[in-house]
Amino acid sequence: MNTVVANLKDHPAAAQKTAEPVANGTIRVVDGQKRIHYDGYWIRHYDVPNSLAYKKTLIDSLTRRVFHHAEPGINTPGERLEEVRAAYDEEYDPAKSRVLAAMLAGALLNRGADILTRIVELEEIGVSVNPDNELLKECGLCFMGALEYGRHIRPVTGKEGLDELWGEPFKAFTMEVPQFLETRYIKIALTMFAIDNIAAKLTAIFSDNPMFRRIVPLIGELADSAKLSSETMRSDLENIEVWPRFVAAADRLNAAEPEVPEGCDRRQFTFARRGIRLLREGGELMIDLANLRVPMPRTTHEFLARCDRFVERFSAQSSSHG
Repeated sequence: MNTVVANLKDHPAAAQKTAEPVANGTIRVVDGQKRIHYDGYWIRHYDVPNSLAYKKTLIDSLTRRVFHHAEPGINTPGERLEEVRAAYDEEYDPAKSRVLAAMLAGALLNRGADILTRIVELEEIGVSVNPDNELLKECGLCFMGALEYGRHIRPVTGKEGLDELWGEPFKAFTMEVPQFLETRYIKIALTMFAIDNIAAKLTAIFSDNPMFRRIVPLIGELADSAKLSSETMRSDLENIEVWPRFVAAADRLNAAEPEVPEGCDRRQFTFARRGIRLLREGGELMIDLANLRVPMPRTTHEFLARCDRFVERFSAQSSSHG
């Protein structure tokens, strides 16, 4: 990484697009906070040790996160691995086999994490574990198997992104910590870019319409707080401020209603009803992006295309004075 430390007094603390060309991996102090630049965004930077103990903590966190976003019932304990594998091998019903494959992925992921925990415990008492040790090899095979069977898992939201999350524990195991974190910063930058695109599109559609005058600022607030949430570790003390702001912004946008004037015609009423639905869908997508912390290019592209179709249908209403 290209490390440059400087104080940027006029640069906001929140991650924002930058106009100046800056090399990826550049680190600067922004308003007293260390940030790293990737693909036009200054992202909150965390100093972490490049150690097996931290790698174990990182994999534990990634494992909890992937189970949180996956279908229920697949967080199978590692000690049940052989029973689940046997049930999978003996099952011929395709629907049941799919579920058992997902459960097997969960068991393999947990077994790998269990083995890594024991290895770290050995190192903590002074027992050195060689990289060629059979336990480490078995750990790697478990994460690899979890990645293979993970393709059978259904995401909670029914959208893309789970495959990215499911592969992260394996990547964290096989990569050095700095190398893995670089991939995370790149994904966060792409996630922020998607959030910005969604917010910009919605703002352009509704900013000139009086019915949505009070709602448009809520779009920007949700986008800003979503980007802050996507870059902030849950263990960070600042998350006590970041998370409530993010949730409150989401709640305000979801509860907002357009100011439909009395006596409006049917087309204006339809514009208001479908417009608020589009805004809420965009809000939900920004929330999903921030929570997953991975870009969802197909889902984002489809939403932006729906926005374009909405504009084509209601071009007269989007700037109407109601």
